[in-house]
Amino acid sequence: MKGLKTDLDLQQYSFINQMCYERALHWYAKYFPYLVLIHTLVFMLCSNFWFKFPGSSSKIEHFISILGKCFDSPWTTRALSEVSGEDSEEKDNRKNNMSRSNTTQSGPEGSLVNSQSLKSIPEKFVVDKSTAGALDKKEGEQAKALFEKVKKFRLHVEEGDILYAMYVRQTVLKVIKFLIIIAYNSALVSKVQFTVDCNVDIQDMTGYKNFSCNHTMAHLFSKLSFCYLCFVSIYGLTCLYTLYWLFYRSLREYSFEYVRQETGIDDIPDVKNDFAFMLHMIDQYDPLYSKRFAVFLSEVSENKLKQLNLNNEWTPDKLRQKLQTNAHNRLELPLIMLSGLPDTVFEITELQSLKLEIIKNVMIPATIAQLDNLQELSLHQCSVKIHSAALSFLKENLKVLSVKFDDMRELPPWMYGLRNLEELYLVGSLSHDISKNITLESLRDLKSLKILSIKSNVSKIPQAVVDVSSHLQKMCIHNDGTKLVMLNNLKKMTNLTELELVHCDLERIPHAVFSLLSLQELDLKENNLKSIEEIVSFQHLRKLTVLKLWHNSITYIPEHIKKLTSLERLFFSHNKIEVLPSHLFLCNKIRYLDLSYNDIRFIPPEIGVLQSLQYFSITCNKVESLPDELYFCKKLKTLKIGKNSLSVLSPKIGNLLFLSYLDVKGNHFEILPPELGDCRALKRAGLVVEDALFETLPSDVREQMKTE
Repeated sequence: MKGLKTDLDLQQYSFINQMCYERALHWYAKYFPYLVLIHTLVFMLCSNFWFKFPGSSSKIEHFISILGKCFDSPWTTRALSEVSGEDSEEKDNRKNNMSRSNTTQSGPEGSLVNSQSLKSIPEKFVVDKSTAGALDKKEGEQAKALFEKVKKFRLHVEEGDILYAMYVRQTVLKVIKFLIIIAYNSALVSKVQFTVDCNVDIQDMTGYKNFSCNHTMAHLFSKLSFCYLCFVSIYGLTCLYTLYWLFYRSLREYSFEYVRQETGIDDIPDVKNDFAFMLHMIDQYDPLYSKRFAVFLSEVSENKLKQLNLNNEWTPDKLRQKLQTNAHNRLELPLIMLSGLPDTVFEITELQSLKLEIIKNVMIPATIAQLDNLQELSLHQCSVKIHSAALSFLKENLKVLSVKFDDMRELPPWMYGLRNLEELYLVGSLSHDISKNITLESLRDLKSLKILSIKSNVSKIPQAVVDVSSHLQKMCIHNDGTKLVMLNNLKKMTNLTELELVHCDLERIPHAVFSLLSLQELDLKENNLKSIEEIVSFQHLRKLTVLKLWHNSITYIPEHIKKLTSLERLFFSHNKIEVLPSHLFLCNKIRYLDLSYNDIRFIPPEIGVLQSLQYFSITCNKVESLPDELYFCKKLKTLKIGKNSLSVLSPKIGNLLFLSYLDVKGNHFEILPPELGDCRALKRAGLVVEDALFETLPSDVREQMKTE
């Protein structure tokens, strides 16, 4: 053996080795594995923190869930298939428009529209038209739920940019980390050496002070450090590219311009903040996801889906079950509180009247022309838009229009062009100064209008109504108690045959009414009339046959009423009349006389003069006896004498052979005359009487009345 003999044993070598490792070995060579582990953990934390943080992870998971459902939804395929079926000319026009818009754009927005997030989509998307049209009820409901989820998600996510801010910060942190690692590793990698000179003051123990030690892992660590630098460089360059991508354009704004131009769905909104950022991120995977997702941002697409679901729910057979005959004796279809107007309605060709109530965003399509028999349309609290072809059809065919509204803006502007409209009914709150309202001035164009009814709060007759007075035959104003003044415009309505002024707080009969020589029917219900001395002026209205002064505060009937010889129907119910003048019965053409709910105690025998009387009511008065002359009115069909103080019913009632309705309930009768059996038209259903009193009739009379 050659060399220097040291006389050191194995334990001394171990001690020297540890001392050199602790004091002489460079810290980089010593802790290199731990540094790699720590840096790797930091990179992992930076990259995955936003996937674990509740405020961001919940948004990402929810977005991915919704995105997948939207991508796979049959409704998405159907909506886009409608676009793929358009003709080539329309597509060429869109491409030209798109190219022009792209050339005019510049800056961040231009680059945003031209980004990959909106390109190369048509080549990837091919629609199977055989399956695109099929969408059952369950799939429709699922798509409807998706629309609601997307709305709520967008409303929540667009409020903030926590995802974007967190992603930017973690990317910046990774870039800084990368630069630090490259800098110090490049400088210290040379410190990893196999031989290490060690100077340790342990001469007393070993007899030596200077040692030359070897680092057995130096060669491996040196190679690994170079590999580590290469991997970190690649990762760092990726982070630098990500940082460039983040700041090259605004990722907090996302435009669907290209999708709008390609699909023709013009109402797809641009989005911002975290919602836009996530769409940009998903575009890096596949832009088709964003396109299919955009379908669920479109209100037009949602309305189409609602329409499809509506059509599936309301089949023609189901709609026909709801058909009924209305007050105008027309076959009517009432639709209340639906989400829209089903297209299947226009397959019911026998429909004559369509009533829509509390339906928002109604669109009347051109297919309404299929309803050849449609003459009446009712819109109650509906916002309605109409296709131009449908408007042309309604102009020619619609005869009756009823509109009930809460706001003047709900009045459809197209109604003023219905030149063949004959009846118009408006129900809703109007301005007190309605004559200055521009919308109603257009009524003058309704040249065929014959009947106009306004239930509102008008304080004077609108000038627009006066403008159609030349052909108006019936006018109804039903107020809510607002006082109606300035009625001189009534004089211009020379062709008016029916006039209703209800609940208008009138204290006198308007003098302008006496100028309406063509008037046949006048209704002044629910006003504040106390005296009707002006009634004498009605003698000039030779055609007046119906006079309704009910629900007022009239205390007496003036004797001048005898001059109204043309009257056939007279309503005085719900007043405060105590005495009936005998002159009333000189109006010998009266067929209908209603005096119920007054304070009348005595019926004059002159009532027998009314040989044409068919209806007579004194219900709820204080009459104690009936004159025998009443039974001379042999044409009487309806007799209402209930809720009085009568104690005896004359046997002469048997003279009323045409009597079919008799109300005697609420009096003091102890027995009914058997002569009621002579009233062959009177049946049990038409006899209003206490059951016990009915039993006082002979059995054969009772049986006769019970037989139909």
